Amino acid sequence: MDAGTTQMVGQSAAFLDAMEHASAVAGLNRPVLVIGERGTGKELVAERVHRLSARWDQPFLQMNCAALSDTLIDAELFGYEAGAFTGAARARAGRFEEADGGTLFLDEIATLSSQAQEKLLRVIEYGQLQRIGSNKTLTVDVRVVGATNEDLPALAARGRFRADLLDRLSFDVVTLPPRARADDIPLLADFFGRRMAAELGWRRYPGFSPGAQEQLLAHDWPGNVRELKNVVERAVYRWGDPDSPVARLAFDPFESPWRPQPASLNPSPAQEQVRAAPSLPNPEVPSDFRASVAAYECDVLTRALNAARYNQRAAASALGLSYDQFRHCLRKHGLQAEARSESLKG
Repeated sequence: MDAGTTQMVGQSAAFLDAMEHASAVAGLNRPVLVIGERGTGKELVAERVHRLSARWDQPFLQMNCAALSDTLIDAELFGYEAGAFTGAARARAGRFEEADGGTLFLDEIATLSSQAQEKLLRVIEYGQLQRIGSNKTLTVDVRVVGATNEDLPALAARGRFRADLLDRLSFDVVTLPPRARADDIPLLADFFGRRMAAELGWRRYPGFSPGAQEQLLAHDWPGNVRELKNVVERAVYRWGDPDSPVARLAFDPFESPWRPQPASLNPSPAQEQVRAAPSLPNPEVPSDFRASVAAYECDVLTRALNAARYNQRAAASALGLSYDQFRHCLRKHGLQAEARSESLKG
């Protein structure tokens, strides 16, 4: 699913099943819940439900419930009259009034306060609401599509979400599969890559090299399709060569030899072993400061490599360094050849 447009891309069985489910419930004038991890395209499923419904030509409004305080949520959802609170210079319609006849998508619905949940229940049940600061009852016709990555039945059992509201919202529940599915990754990567190449004005899209494709398939994608989109688009624009396949990926945009490193509160056993071992090569006062520091760093790097059996990533982790930082240190002290040689022996 493409988080940047309303186009939905995918061919895996899990993806197609979810889309078929959303399409089937779209024609019914009932509330729907969409459940899924971040980056799985919950808002796109909500829009699909709206576009395939009889309300397709009416408003489709969205609101992220987690982005607003309790007071602001009430004002945003239900509107207010002039003078209802400090700063309310004039009356304003809420999202329900603005979406009258259409669909209102409420993302992160589990974060609603108990008061907002009670008011939401009344709107869904009776189609009635009151603006803040008014006793006048307004009638609206709005289909609600809620979304969350929380286990709402569990929250209801613990008293954190109204059970009666959950009953009203869950006429049907579309649950999206987590992670970018292996069957969809090549298709999605091609889609995002071509779009970025077009945005950059490239005359052709070179695709990804076999090695880069293997990396894309091997990655776990904790950020789901949104993370995949970012990685692919970043790789294409950084590559800068439309005549050769993209061969370099940057999964972590923060990766840098100069990236600030947080202090480890709970060092691993490997880190403890490396940190406890180093000592100055010569306990006497050194006559050459730079040479002594270099010798000390070489000693630390060598000990870390030995402890990690010349696995450079493991050695970097044990020292609290990124892989790139560790490689930079090896090059600085001319140890990269030795490290490569010992690794091949292993």
